[in-house]
Amino acid sequence: MVIILIPLSLGAFIYFNAPVQTSDLPMLSETQTIRLEHEGSFLVDVRRGESAQSVGLRLERAGLIKSRYFWELICRLSGDQVKTGTYRVTLPANPLSIFRILVSGVEVQLKVTIPEGVTLQKTARLLENAGICSASEFLSASHDPWIMNQYEIPNDSMEGYLFPDTYFFPASFPADQIVMKMADNFFAQLAGISPQALTMTKKELNDKVILASIVEREYRIAQEAPLMAGVFLNRLRINMALQSCATVVYVITEIQGRPHPSVLYYVDLEIRNPYNTYLYPGLPPGPISAPGFTSLNAVFNPENTDYLYFRLTDPASGRHYFSRTFDDHIRAGELLIKP
Repeated sequence: MVIILIPLSLGAFIYFNAPVQTSDLPMLSETQTIRLEHEGSFLVDVRRGESAQSVGLRLERAGLIKSRYFWELICRLSGDQVKTGTYRVTLPANPLSIFRILVSGVEVQLKVTIPEGVTLQKTARLLENAGICSASEFLSASHDPWIMNQYEIPNDSMEGYLFPDTYFFPASFPADQIVMKMADNFFAQLAGISPQALTMTKKELNDKVILASIVEREYRIAQEAPLMAGVFLNRLRINMALQSCATVVYVITEIQGRPHPSVLYYVDLEIRNPYNTYLYPGLPPGPISAPGFTSLNAVFNPENTDYLYFRLTDPASGRHYFSRTFDDHIRAGELLIKP
């Protein structure tokens, strides 16, 4: 009898532990916790508090293993517990190798790219779309007084202090840790641009970040960013309004919640809000975007000129014309409308 059972057991083990054929997999709904990532690769969610038996049932229904009972046997013999998280399973993979992945705790790292010049609202949507955290959790963490106190941010949010970059986070990563990682990156980048920045007072540094966030939304050619920073600094010295269209757009989209305007009208320039630098001289109350390396470097190393104006003259390339007088600035408009 024992002689018969041994080959039968071995045969059963070989059969049930064999990798499934990808051609035999059922269609998976996008709402399921096992999702097809690309051909032969799946993302498997292990939910908080979920048992190994529950995971096995879902793996069987998804067609990734042949038998949930064989899966339960593996779990019992191993004694290890599956760990909460999101894991990548690439087929062909037998149940033993899938089990090792789910008990390893080595989660999938989801990639998200935060472009330069985005706001907290847009960053929140990018993180949510990437499956990393919910937009509401990220925004809540970005306004957390405890986090802002850790970085000595004198504003009501982390706007402007979260460096735009490509990040890798596990799915459902804590929002507060995301904010702090992005803030750590910001200050590390800042130290490379200007080591003395880290010894500035909170207000001095905040003024630089606010200005960099404006330059970020104004420049299109990197070489012009230091010139724009110089123009704005010249205006601040003589208490002249910055008159940045980017600040008006910020009022419209981030404060009023309206769609991004394709063009600004005079009525827009008259919106009574402290962020409107057409009506209120000096810097706005806080940053209007996430400044990247180019705009931060431009503000800490501005071009020293006597320019007070700049105007877009080549929409295709994004090139601007810089001038010292208002008359020259007006004449520059003719360059834009010349055939």
